[in-house]
Amino acid sequence: MSLLALEDREAALAALERLLLASWRGFDRARDGQPPISGELRERLERPLPERGIDAVAALELADRVLDASIEQPRPRYLAYVGSSGLEIGVLGDALMAAHDVNVAVSAGGADLVERQVVRWVAELVGFGPCGGVTTSGGTLANLTALTAARERAVPGARRRGLAGRRLALYCSAEAHYSVVRAAEVLGIGSEHVRAIPVAGARRAMDPQACAAAIDADRAAGIVPVAVVATAGTTLTGAVDRLDALAGVCAARGVWLHVDGAYGLPAAATETAGALFAGLDRADSATVDAHKWLFVPKACSILLMRDPAALHATFSHQEAYIPHMEAEEPHAVDQTLEYSRPLRALKLWLAFTVHGAAAVRAAIEGNLRHARLLAGLVRDHPDLELACEPVLSAVCFRHRTADNARLVAAVQADARVYLAGAHVDGADCLRACFVNFRTTDADVAATVDVVAELAARAAPRPPAP
Repeated sequence: MSLLALEDREAALAALERLLLASWRGFDRARDGQPPISGELRERLERPLPERGIDAVAALELADRVLDASIEQPRPRYLAYVGSSGLEIGVLGDALMAAHDVNVAVSAGGADLVERQVVRWVAELVGFGPCGGVTTSGGTLANLTALTAARERAVPGARRRGLAGRRLALYCSAEAHYSVVRAAEVLGIGSEHVRAIPVAGARRAMDPQACAAAIDADRAAGIVPVAVVATAGTTLTGAVDRLDALAGVCAARGVWLHVDGAYGLPAAATETAGALFAGLDRADSATVDAHKWLFVPKACSILLMRDPAALHATFSHQEAYIPHMEAEEPHAVDQTLEYSRPLRALKLWLAFTVHGAAAVRAAIEGNLRHARLLAGLVRDHPDLELACEPVLSAVCFRHRTADNARLVAAVQADARVYLAGAHVDGADCLRACFVNFRTTDADVAATVDVVAELAARAAPRPPAP
């Protein structure tokens, strides 16, 4: 037997099954607070590199204790940020994928077909239309990949010759995700050339006319517009930019339209919110994080590309260690930034195959309903108020008299529910985001109860000067 083979595979698998079942049963309900990290566990995690190992079952049980003492996003009252909810079939898919350890970089047989099918399925689900695409590790890398292709189209040959002193610009909502700025920094565009277009109206959407004016002003100044990045569900408030109007702006000016739908784009599949995404089928590219509102474990992001050849033009290369056969489909390494590519698509393929698209849509509708329920409870509460009207499943609200920054800290320390802090229009508030299929109406009601209880104990907000 190999030195690194498990001595008792059956015992290790039985232990893993027991621990997984215990975790899933625990995630079915909320718990009263977050377990602290014990002194003994902390000491174990500060030990130096072990020369000799321990029994696999004992090691798995230790790992389970570590994870249980971590902030666990799959729990039904974890409402901070935009968390994963760890769909059970996705967990099993990850285990199977890791065991086979396929690298979807060059030709990988059936794995290639799974990835292509998942891209088509996601495009069909959200209404993007015919396209190609790839999977990536997350929305940041997916956005960077799309914007690299947009830069190559705006400045042909930039990947080889560089920018040669040319000035470029990106355009996005003032509330767009910071990954757009990061992409500008990495691509040599520069963060100072990211035009933060003001938001307008109750939808908090990017102003299309202001975007058009910014593009025209840059062109007149000799600056090359690379892309408009529309957000389909901002991280802060869930706002959806007016995709159809922005598509018109871009089409009239020959500018790439990328839709950052990492969080919100799955809602395009619903009857309740689908109309907000009109114009998606006119975009050049779009990002969807399946580990957000398609419920699978991290990490699995989908980049949809209207013209898949744009990726090949941006990333293809000839190296002696990468054989290219004439009849082959393009290798993934000729379409992405990554060489080591696990089959991230498998967990999402299993989710659609086991549950079906109808169940996924229903779960997203349930989260939209939870957001409306929380907003209604906030409106009805004498001490709470909405910071803005929810568009998708993010709800920002505040206590009228408490110091809201301290209240956020108190809620997180209490941990019966877990909310994020946020700033909306310059004021501190609490933020809940519903992207978990386990969350119930009772969890929503408990959110208001816990916040009100902790606010009653906290110091009041200091008076304005």
